[in-house]
Amino acid sequence: MAPPTRKKSPLVPRQVWLGLLAMLLIAGSVGLVVFSFTIVKLDKDIRTRFAGVRWALPAQVYAAPLELYAGQRITGGALRHELERLGYRSTENLDGPGTFSLSKSAADIYIRAFHFWDGPRPESRISVKLSEDGVSDVLDLDTKAPRDIVRMDPMLIGSIYPQQGEDRVLVKLDEVPKLLRSGLLAVEDKSFYDHFGISIKGVLRAMFVNLRAGHTVQGASTITQQLVRNFFLTLERSWTRKINEVLMSVLLERHYPKDEILEAYINEIYLGQDGNRAIHGFGLASYFYFNKPLGELRDHEIALLVGVVKGASYYNPRRNAKRAKERRDLVLHVFRDEGLISDAEMESAIARPLSLAGSGKGGVARYPAFVDLVKRQLRGQYAESDLTDEGLRIFTTLEPRAQEELERSIGQGLATLEKSKKLPAGTLESAGVVTSVDGGDVLAVVGGRDTRYAGFNRALDSRRSIGSLVKPFVYLTALEQGDRFNLHTYLEDEPISLRLPTKQIWAPNNYDRKLHGPQPLYIALAQSYNLPTVRLGLEVGEKNVLQTLKQAGYTGNTGLVPSMFLGAVDIAPIEVAQMYGTLAANGFQSPLSSIREVTTKEGEPLNRYPIRVKQTLSEGPVYLINWAMTQVMRIGTGRSAYSKIPGDIVLAGKTGTTDDLRDSWFAGFAGDRVGVIWIGRDDYKPMGLSGATGALPIWTDLFSNLNVRSLDLIPPPDVEEQWVDTVTGLKADEGCQSRLMLPYLRGYAPASWAPCARSAESQPLQWLREIFE
Repeated sequence: MAPPTRKKSPLVPRQVWLGLLAMLLIAGSVGLVVFSFTIVKLDKDIRTRFAGVRWALPAQVYAAPLELYAGQRITGGALRHELERLGYRSTENLDGPGTFSLSKSAADIYIRAFHFWDGPRPESRISVKLSEDGVSDVLDLDTKAPRDIVRMDPMLIGSIYPQQGEDRVLVKLDEVPKLLRSGLLAVEDKSFYDHFGISIKGVLRAMFVNLRAGHTVQGASTITQQLVRNFFLTLERSWTRKINEVLMSVLLERHYPKDEILEAYINEIYLGQDGNRAIHGFGLASYFYFNKPLGELRDHEIALLVGVVKGASYYNPRRNAKRAKERRDLVLHVFRDEGLISDAEMESAIARPLSLAGSGKGGVARYPAFVDLVKRQLRGQYAESDLTDEGLRIFTTLEPRAQEELERSIGQGLATLEKSKKLPAGTLESAGVVTSVDGGDVLAVVGGRDTRYAGFNRALDSRRSIGSLVKPFVYLTALEQGDRFNLHTYLEDEPISLRLPTKQIWAPNNYDRKLHGPQPLYIALAQSYNLPTVRLGLEVGEKNVLQTLKQAGYTGNTGLVPSMFLGAVDIAPIEVAQMYGTLAANGFQSPLSSIREVTTKEGEPLNRYPIRVKQTLSEGPVYLINWAMTQVMRIGTGRSAYSKIPGDIVLAGKTGTTDDLRDSWFAGFAGDRVGVIWIGRDDYKPMGLSGATGALPIWTDLFSNLNVRSLDLIPPPDVEEQWVDTVTGLKADEGCQSRLMLPYLRGYAPASWAPCARSAESQPLQWLREIFE
């Protein structure tokens, strides 16, 4: 019998295992190559980015520093306000930089160290002696020696950062308060100095806590992982990103010491949002939330910043104050439990409010309209990347007090005007500029009623018809011709109609729709009469008026039409300030500037911006027109200013109103300040306000609070003064009931006596008549 036949197996089991093993080896080798390549790539990325320039550092923009010196006009209350604006803290005893003690007779101040454009200035302690007139003396508290001028540290007013960009103020680890450093580790990563980038113990602890709670209540990310996530990775949630995060954390710890990683974290962590500006790092967050350097933070302030780390939006102290305080107090308990503060210190800190600087949604007072001007004036000198990446330090001309007063005057003034005109809130818009007379420094800029909104900057970009603000330049053009015109030259106030090149008839009217008969030139200007102005403009010519405007600082090209004499010229407020600044400086023009110095982040000087002055208008005629503008304020359309400003303060200015009351302007100056205010609607609709009823009250409120210096009109050599009869414009003496001292270009004062004069020179036979009588 034949043996049974065996069936063959389709594959030998040994061959199957060998094949599988080969495949696994190949896959493993490929995976190892891919993993190695990934590690090498991640390692290179870390070393390249972390070892080089780690952050794009926006340029820091500073206000002009407050200077204290004997003779300065500042009250104790105003000085307190200035110090608090800088983030200085009132204490009984000076216990460190950034503190002060104020009494009725003196202010003791512990001034912070600061690196200015001309070198570093160490911290110092001074005593400012106060009297009714202001500062009587400044002494060094340590040496008791007098100090000539003491320069305070300037206020950080903003940064120049990319759109939707990050902003930060870098700090070194040894500049970080001990409580912040230790407290941050206690709350975020207790084992930071023990793990190798990831914490196995932390992962297990978080898993246990989360399983017990049934949802995620605790994270396991180390500070290193958080830094990697913020510095290198996107916000994408995926396993690939998580794996990269773990690998990069381990690699980062392999290459860099713990302290360097912690310092990077302190400068990188996201801590809030200010419009388009992302607040990164504790250095900037300290200014953003508390308006002072990191080293001056107190326990409850440090706890708030540490608490915000968990979720800058969720624990936003300005939007969610209650939630933020609860988080802060929890952090304070952690500080106490870790032995970082005592029970008494914890209770004291918990009892304190959040103590935030500023108000509303914004942070520390920042001035986007002014910073916008700074950026524009830097264009062409620096690349955009220089301004947003290199950490330049830009020292500006901004005067915080002037800026604050301008913002307040506009904000309150618009609300009052809207209420009086029964307009819905928010209907009116405004812009304002304040400059110095000497040097053309821009001291304050407001680009709209929402002063923290970095949008359309009306002060720089809104070119509106200036109305009667143009009239001083029409009259100045005439006064340059001393043989034809003087301040008392009579101008006809009669109807006029002109046929324009378009064949249309232009027939202007006075604002009050009345005729006033012949008017002395200075009265026509003071009362802002239109018809005499047009007649005068036609006599001197459109080209000559345009030339005067350009010499004053106008850069546009208005059409040479008669309506230009009444302000059919579109000019932005900043340019109006330039033009009136030229008048205020007696015909000497300094191009308006918002920048004083630019340095590197290390303090090395890059650019200086010296004052540039050139004479563009003759002193004599400018003196005459400035005198005429003082009459605008005394007897003309600007006289209501003296309802709030003391009568011994000499002011010069001009109201401006456009057709159908669409624009309300006032431009004026004192001895040290030039101010321009515009009010209108963005939709160009009439608003029912003239220059005198709209812009002037805001300008008056502003100048009444700026403590301005009186305008000192000193006749230049080519001007002489003479008493004249206000009726005839001829020479007058005490015999004339109505006489006035008027300035004239030398050689053009009236030579004939008025009939009312009694002097022997005016009436040589008068003594003979008296004998016979």
